[in-house]
Amino acid sequence: MMGDDLEALRSETLEALAQAQDHAAWDAIRVGVLGKSGRLTRLLKELGKMSPEERKERGQALNRLRDALNSAVEQRGQEIADAALEARLKSEQVDVTLPAPATPLGLLHPISRTIEEMTAIFGAMGFSVAEGPDIESQWHNFSALNTPDHHPARTEHDTFYLPSTHEDSPARVLRTQTSGVQIRTMLTEAPPIRVIAPGRTYRADHDATHSPMFHQCEGLVIDKGITLGHLKGCLIEFLRVFFDKPNLPVRFRASYFPFTEPSMEVDIGWSRQTGEIGGGTDWLEVLGSGMVHPRVLANCGLDPAIWQGFAFGMGIERLTMLKNGIPDLRSFYESDLRWLRHYGFSALSSVSLAEGV
Repeated sequence: MMGDDLEALRSETLEALAQAQDHAAWDAIRVGVLGKSGRLTRLLKELGKMSPEERKERGQALNRLRDALNSAVEQRGQEIADAALEARLKSEQVDVTLPAPATPLGLLHPISRTIEEMTAIFGAMGFSVAEGPDIESQWHNFSALNTPDHHPARTEHDTFYLPSTHEDSPARVLRTQTSGVQIRTMLTEAPPIRVIAPGRTYRADHDATHSPMFHQCEGLVIDKGITLGHLKGCLIEFLRVFFDKPNLPVRFRASYFPFTEPSMEVDIGWSRQTGEIGGGTDWLEVLGSGMVHPRVLANCGLDPAIWQGFAFGMGIERLTMLKNGIPDLRSFYESDLRWLRHYGFSALSSVSLAEGV
């Protein structure tokens, strides 16, 4: 039989557990009864002072009480934990019928945004996008484009050469321009042709306005009866839409490129003092262009007496810097999230023709 003191301990403990409403109160009861200095523990320690007959009976009663109280403490502890979880779930529940709270979204790199804008503008003019390999043969990168062997662009100071795979094969190069895509397009597609070729290019140069890896967008039109007038109209329209300046001054200057004849540099009006595009009386060169050289057409199997065309090329980083007021090219590739948050674009905002053409 359980003694009166043990029955009192059981009753008091169960009553206290029933009144406990949080983990702190429950834990105080558990330690006060079952802990190292708890009431039940002290009673167990007193067994050694009793005679064998008394110790046997008293010990059995204490063990039964300890098992009962352990079970009651665990049960009440789980009830308190479940109640706390239920209260937390109610206080932290989300109403899915309301708009989601604003959270930071990923941003498009300015280079990616500029390529999207170029694709949208030229796409409205009927251009498609052509692609090609970053590693090119010297024929595609230089020879087919009427670039002679002694041209400075072929030197190792300007071009990254890759080791030859065979002793008798010429070294391949990391493309210095996306013009090789134009060559591949003329070799594989029958005219009329109207493509742009945005992509990575590589040159041995590195400073605030040059990078060993950068992006270009080149364009090619091949058809019958193509003239300089078509070239000028296409580029003037593109520049005015891209910079959102309907009256942007555009100037064409005679120049020289091996793969075009005649060749022209293209300038836009700007202010040297303020950097404003379309303002002031100064001129800023932004791209190169020209009529496709007859030798380039012949190298691709097209009869220059039948087919004519124009080509152009521009640095994507350069136009991005001008449009967005970015002062240093090197910051494009430093992976600084603060820079991207400042100059990046929402990944959910699509480039629509309403923004341009």
